[in-house]
Amino acid sequence: MQGVLAPLQFLVFLVSLALVIRFMITGAGYDLATASIVLKTLVLLTIMVTGAIWEKVVFGRYLFAPAFFWEDVFSLAVIALHLTYVWSLFAGWPHDTQMWIALAAYAAYVVNAAQFLWKLRMARLESEGRL
Repeated sequence: MQGVLAPLQFLVFLVSLALVIRFMITGAGYDLATASIVLKTLVLLTIMVTGAIWEKVVFGRYLFAPAFFWEDVFSLAVIALHLTYVWSLFAGWPHDTQMWIALAAYAAYVVNAAQFLWKLRMARLESEGRL
């Protein structure tokens, strides 16, 4: 399931990022941008749960297996930022503040995705004997 969700999450991220930037530039499309951020958050949480299950199966623990310790730490920061956005939405914070929080969450998501891609690349190079 995780193999399907990661590309979906990235697609949702790209569409949502475009909608958030559109709102920040024009002030239009708040509802659509908001719906896309909530969807991105739900997909992110689903991936975190499936990833934790995968870690349990492969490494014997749900989170913070040595092989993915820092990726998991940063993943929790990404989730915290996304949930801060959801909280700001329900708390009725100003729309621009909500969108800045979403952009911070998205920036952290990009860093976290880069961590995982780097780890995957290094594992592939190592398995090919090129490291």
